[in-house]
Amino acid sequence: MEELTEQKCEACRVGAPSVTAEEIKGLQPQIPEWQIITEDGIPKLDRPFKFKNFKDAIAFTDAVGEEAEKEGHHPRLTTEWGKVAVTWWTHKIRNLHKNDFIMAAKTDMIYRKYGQP
Repeated sequence: MEELTEQKCEACRVGAPSVTAEEIKGLQPQIPEWQIITEDGIPKLDRPFKFKNFKDAIAFTDAVGEEAEKEGHHPRLTTEWGKVAVTWWTHKIRNLHKNDFIMAAKTDMIYRKYGQP
């Protein structure tokens, strides 16, 4: 199976299928530090990342933003001193799509580049 980090996001539109419970079982082990949360009835992938200072946190935020633009799929990013919270979901379907798992894996890869405290 192709690694999530090697896959590209597909264009998603209203009515696109969300991931099934069975698909989640296969995808979630590839992003073990991400939690599925529900906000306003919408499932989302969420993970906090820690940094030793604000400069590293903002550099990570910028790198995730660049990847999001490249893939055409955008998260919620909350940057504070020493931490960044990243949340992925597919706005158009108000649910989780495979794109969210792809981008979570790519976010993990970016974090490894920026080092961990």
